[in-house]
Amino acid sequence: MTQRILVVDDDDELRALLQSYLGEQGFGVAAVPDGSGMRRELADSAFDLVILDVMLPGEDGLALCRELRSKSRMPILMLTARGDELDRIIGLEMGADDYLPKPFHPRELLARIRSILRRVQDLAGEAPTRAFHFAGWTLDIGLRHLVGADGVAVPLSTGEFRLLQSMAENANRVMSRDRLMDVLSGREAGPFDRSVDVMISRLRRRLGDDGREPEIIKTVRNEGYVLAAKVERKG
Repeated sequence: MTQRILVVDDDDELRALLQSYLGEQGFGVAAVPDGSGMRRELADSAFDLVILDVMLPGEDGLALCRELRSKSRMPILMLTARGDELDRIIGLEMGADDYLPKPFHPRELLARIRSILRRVQDLAGEAPTRAFHFAGWTLDIGLRHLVGADGVAVPLSTGEFRLLQSMAENANRVMSRDRLMDVLSGREAGPFDRSVDVMISRLRRRLGDDGREPEIIKTVRNEGYVLAAKVERKG
């Protein structure tokens, strides 16, 4: 089945380029300039991934990312201005799965897209462990969300789920930032890349874990992070 991508960017030339290039790579592509167009396309068709520019007329990409994430776990790849780290951090906090600074080479975008979609497919095919129980929480593998002791489900983005699942599988073992970055995006963390740190911060908030003195996901100085809780697997 052809995987479908929705491009949301107000640059006419870039939209045309991406529609042509990604179409040649075997994707079905729709391209719109703004949030209104995005909503129309999503109402009419199903997509496997959204490419969302931060700088858009009217509603910006960050607001649209938050809106999308509140309704769906569909992967989101943000396009940001080069060097604008704040937009990247906020985008990840809003639930984006990855980001790519402009200008970029189409092959780099293609690599990011394939990495994200591959991880989504991997998650869909994984079912040896149906759930992880730890610190009063249940990570449901089939439904891909957290369930608290009160039974309330907490939805997770693809990146959040992938990261928490990996940490649960390696509970009480320190995972380096490079390893966690590979889990998230299939690449090593750059010296100034805070993607992993932002995602860990999001997970701590989801878990009600105090960021100043965390008890569930702990920071190991100069090494990485560890899920410091007893984890029980349910097959």
